[in-house]
Amino acid sequence: MISIDNYDFKGKRALIRVDFNVPLNDKGEVTDDTRIRAAIPTIRKVLSEGGSVILMSHMGRPKKNPDPKYSLEQIVPAIEKNLGTKVLFAGDCMGEKAAEMAKNLKPGEVLLLENLRFYAEEGPQKEFVKKLASLGDCYVNDAFGTAHRKHASTYLIAKYFPNDKMFGYLMEREVKAIAAVMENPARPFCAIIGGSKVSSKIGVIKALIEKCDSIVIGGGMTYTFAAAQGGKVGKSICEPDMFPVALEILELAKQKGVKLVMSPDALIADDFSQNANTKTAPANDIPDGWEGVDIADEGKKAFREHILGCKTILWNGPVGVFEIDKFATGSKEVALAIAEATKNGAYSLIGGGDSVACVNKFGLADQVSYISTGGGALLEYIEFGDLPGVAAIRD
Repeated sequence: MISIDNYDFKGKRALIRVDFNVPLNDKGEVTDDTRIRAAIPTIRKVLSEGGSVILMSHMGRPKKNPDPKYSLEQIVPAIEKNLGTKVLFAGDCMGEKAAEMAKNLKPGEVLLLENLRFYAEEGPQKEFVKKLASLGDCYVNDAFGTAHRKHASTYLIAKYFPNDKMFGYLMEREVKAIAAVMENPARPFCAIIGGSKVSSKIGVIKALIEKCDSIVIGGGMTYTFAAAQGGKVGKSICEPDMFPVALEILELAKQKGVKLVMSPDALIADDFSQNANTKTAPANDIPDGWEGVDIADEGKKAFREHILGCKTILWNGPVGVFEIDKFATGSKEVALAIAEATKNGAYSLIGGGDSVACVNKFGLADQVSYISTGGGALLEYIEFGDLPGVAAIRD
């Protein structure tokens, strides 16, 4: 595998797959440019060495094509602001105009292609990949957030550049950060898995039982585990069809000697809103008409003590409804405990949109070891041990 630091970009057109699927407001302005900023070092590396850059990305899931609401033209000002140089826009990612603009690109110039998902062929289709590959002389994948997809621009395209494909700086950092956690973690190694549904996290929890010393389970999943063991959960989010799976996970953890940590108590509410009445109840004895929305005092204490005793920490998913301030105190306590453990020498990896939003909301982003740009990609990497977009570059 070629490192971006060992490649000669002089006079080359570098086709860089970035993840510029960024949030926009009603005026089409970028409201969070984190993903754009993350790609800048890779782009600058190519330009500084006398190469030119062709950027390609998807945005959203457009139902009609082309849909102006999802046009990447809207993000040109944000890229120019972060990069400090003019960015040309192709208006398409296929066709003669895109090919002509790519061909005429001079060293030091940057061209942005239109949303790849304006074509259904971004799924695996030969002609689309071939045309896309023909635009550049080398291929750089710097889009970890989409590395779990077997799409044209993230997976299939790599074979057109057998000796000229590489990870960008962001991708390189992501792969190293996950390796630090999954391959040789300092122990004790704890994973904190939140989120609402057991069904969406089964695979990753089972994979983590093979790797971790303990797993802290929070969020709506808690109530499926509680109910599966005969508890009462009121109107809390719950998946009765997942009861056998929850019991299987409990048994598997017991067999492997992995400690499962759950909050003994819950903050419960009579409504899903900031104005709800709230009180505390045992997590397995919630009255009818009430629902669990966060961990309560005993849970905060237990989670904090557990996190502070660990040397490697992976966090994916809040432990309560953190979007509503009233129900965010548990997730805040978890974030603070991770920051404190990191300060004491632990390695902490935060991944998944909601967990990242949590540490940003509480102003703790600079107090953890690494924040991953991919939620689904991170979980699939943990579950399966590899990703199509990573394997395509490495193999």
